Amino acid sequence: MTTLFPRLRYHAQTVVLFTISDLKTIFFPISVFACATAPLHSAPRLLWGFMWIWMHQLMCNISNQSKGAAEDAINKPWRPLPAGRITEPQATALRWISVGLCAWWSAMYGPDLVLPTLMLFITTFLYDELGLAGHYIGKNFCNIGGYTSLEIGATKIMGASREIDYISTTAVCISGALIFTTIQAQDFADVEGDKQLGRVTLPIYAPEFSRAFTLGALIGWSIFLSWFWHIGPLCAIGFIGMGTFVGLRYYTRRTEAEDRESYVFYNIWLMIVHVLPLNARTGFIRF
Repeated sequence: MTTLFPRLRYHAQTVVLFTISDLKTIFFPISVFACATAPLHSAPRLLWGFMWIWMHQLMCNISNQSKGAAEDAINKPWRPLPAGRITEPQATALRWISVGLCAWWSAMYGPDLVLPTLMLFITTFLYDELGLAGHYIGKNFCNIGGYTSLEIGATKIMGASREIDYISTTAVCISGALIFTTIQAQDFADVEGDKQLGRVTLPIYAPEFSRAFTLGALIGWSIFLSWFWHIGPLCAIGFIGMGTFVGLRYYTRRTEAEDRESYVFYNIWLMIVHVLPLNARTGFIRF
């Protein structure tokens, strides 16, 4: 017993380390999206949604990191594999265990929740096993599949009904297009590690264009979404200002540390994006 709890704590920390860096990237934006789009029905559904999102994020993280130890040794050496907390065969086994657990967990809610899990598994398989992570177009398509699968599943769990209505469907479609055109924001800080692995991300393929495009995309999406979701003038000014600020950071501040900071701001902007569909249901941001 004296060694049981330290071991459990050690393994729990290992699991958390798999997911910690993507909480801002996946867990929080998807949670905000589901709460706003469903909209949230009750506190128990919020907790169920949190658990479902985190388990599926863990599945993605283990899959990605079990194939990317060399990259993580450069970019994120504190992750479980480069830190020596788990071996690659153990991570691979854990990856497949997590797939089974996620499928079982989704089946507990009903067969309609198994489909998003299957979609997410296929996306991670294409991304990691078949190498689509190595090309910027394939990577962006996989990101669409990953985000929209999580959004659909979480929205079904958190809402009063399992049906995805017009507002939710529209929000998911817009989110997919937005992710495809802006998710290169996550790649700027990892250019050196990606180069050593032979990956061709958009910031590597077109360094100057990728920054100019990101600036334009963030401003363009901010203007379009302000109009589409009918938010009020003051909120629109603030939201467009936020998108412009983040875009200008990416364009003008180009060190690795600055790109990591910019990515934090990008995820804040993304979470605000995910709140906007709630205005179609409540009109609470029409000032």
